[in-house]
Amino acid sequence: MHGRSTGRKTYPVNPAHPALAVLDLGTNNCRLLIARPAGPERFRAVDSFSRIVRLGEGVATTGMISEAAMERTVAALKICADHIQKSGATQVRAIATQAARLAGNADILIARARDEAGITLNVISAEEEADLAALGCAPLVGRKYKGALIFDIGGGSTEIIHLRRGPWGLEKKFTASLPFGVVTLSETYGASAQSRQGFETMQAVMREQFAPYAGHPYDADHEHLLGTSGTVTTLAALALKLPRYSRARVDGSWHEVRQILKVVDRTAGMDVKALSRLGPVGPERADLMLAGAAIFAAICALWPSRMLRVADRGLREGMLRQLREELGL
Repeated sequence: MHGRSTGRKTYPVNPAHPALAVLDLGTNNCRLLIARPAGPERFRAVDSFSRIVRLGEGVATTGMISEAAMERTVAALKICADHIQKSGATQVRAIATQAARLAGNADILIARARDEAGITLNVISAEEEADLAALGCAPLVGRKYKGALIFDIGGGSTEIIHLRRGPWGLEKKFTASLPFGVVTLSETYGASAQSRQGFETMQAVMREQFAPYAGHPYDADHEHLLGTSGTVTTLAALALKLPRYSRARVDGSWHEVRQILKVVDRTAGMDVKALSRLGPVGPERADLMLAGAAIFAAICALWPSRMLRVADRGLREGMLRQLREELGL
């Protein structure tokens, strides 16, 4: 299975800076980004690769990574290893998130990644995942705003991080990670997850799950939402009426929340076949779309904001920034 085009341009190799390779193996996607530092807050992409592997398929119910998911994932990791080798990157960091945290046989995946692809996977905690997502998205917090509520709707979990400006820059006010993502929610509700009634049910359940975290002070008039992940980038592409997904158009784009919620309402009334025909959605994301939209709608209800900024960046960019700092570049 192939993921959507990343829309990243590739650039000639600049030998003055070392290439850094970061890999994010999530519950749904395997994503690689290879880049070189290009200034204090910038990176220049050398290469990238993304594939939907559905590593977490069935993990929530069985507690184990299936053989089919293992094979898909190892195959994608081998391709990543080939990209890394061709780029000449010597600094490599690879992480695995919620599916690997839950799976009782994650050690087999880690061993196979090492032995068959030459990639060392590090399973990170939910808090580390949230921090990396915030680090990657922080440059997109609007300058005229006091802060932002960052959310990352993944395949197996959803992270929420509240950043607010302080005397020393952006400060983390609170973080939360909930074990609900587009894959786990879709599997939990099965066929009903593909209907408007199922959407309404999932949204109500997610509001209950997120509610304990909504008591933290949040200034809706002077702060904004900042969303990352396939759900929110797809909704943004639909709001922009793009015939197919374009990272260049979506990353950093601003949207009125009410307009994105109109897109949510439209998609909630569509079946999988109709959703799959939408260019930015496609057949690989269609069956997960309503689960993601339900999580998004619940977040908007609990943290009402006028504006949303969308990030086609997150964990990998956070990993790049962290790795660059550790290397003193």
